[in-house]
Amino acid sequence: MIRKIDRTTKLIVLALLALTLAASISSAQQTTSRATRRGVGGRYAMVNGLKMYYEVRGRGGVPLVLMHGAFSNIATDFGKMIPTLAKNRMVITIEAQGHGHTPDTDSALTYESMADRTAELLRQLRVDRADFMGYSMGGGTALYLAVRHPQLVRKIVFIGGASYKPDGYYPELLEGEKKMTAKDLAGTPWQRAYSRIAPNPQDWPKLVEKIKQLDLNWRGLRDDDLRAIKSPALLIVGDADVVRPEHVVQMLRLLGGGVPGDIVGLPRSQLAVLPGTTHVTIITRTDWLLSMVTPFLAATR
Repeated sequence: MIRKIDRTTKLIVLALLALTLAASISSAQQTTSRATRRGVGGRYAMVNGLKMYYEVRGRGGVPLVLMHGAFSNIATDFGKMIPTLAKNRMVITIEAQGHGHTPDTDSALTYESMADRTAELLRQLRVDRADFMGYSMGGGTALYLAVRHPQLVRKIVFIGGASYKPDGYYPELLEGEKKMTAKDLAGTPWQRAYSRIAPNPQDWPKLVEKIKQLDLNWRGLRDDDLRAIKSPALLIVGDADVVRPEHVVQMLRLLGGGVPGDIVGLPRSQLAVLPGTTHVTIITRTDWLLSMVTPFLAATR
């Protein structure tokens, strides 16, 4: 049962439910890694010291990698989209450190580590170029992949909370997150799913604390980091999302968008703002999302 909290804190917690909803291997790990397979279904791979869970659906085409939001998992965020996305291409879905079926480790949760582990998993799967679609924290991971592993990234779709610096968020949200506890999230769909599928359900408070530290310690990327990204990007936010609209527009321009298309042609990067949509509800807009994501990924540019 969700414990009672005051209205302001409750609104902040609801918005934050999916806010970020961003080395060498030992010989034993290398042995496990060699067994990483691309066959359809769910399985584990040893990736930079983490027993990472992933699933593969569909075949052919440019592989599409899906990355969920904070506190969440594959099924909760992408379950309704995967059948359509996997009709004509391989879809690889990944559960991040401490999320879903993937156990936690002693290391901190950072966008750098999530991006590097995703790149290493794809190397094991012999995928040398892919499209990346992430919700919230997963979108942030896709952005860091484009910065740290540019040769791997063909296109990026960042759904919900699209940002590259902390000042992109409404400040009251980050202030509210400082007070957030695992008890505030008790009984939510995220917590219930975690208790059902996580290898160590008792680690829920540990995950909540790691997400807090991820958000509160995040320093963001530089403008020049985004300017250097040449991969086309589709940014999708709600008009009542956790990020300021002007920040998302700035991000679009740094990624090569925001130009007079009738004069200079359509840019490589695009922006969609969904009306009447919050950060939590944006991932439920399945039909809208598919109507935008599908042609963007199919375009040759």
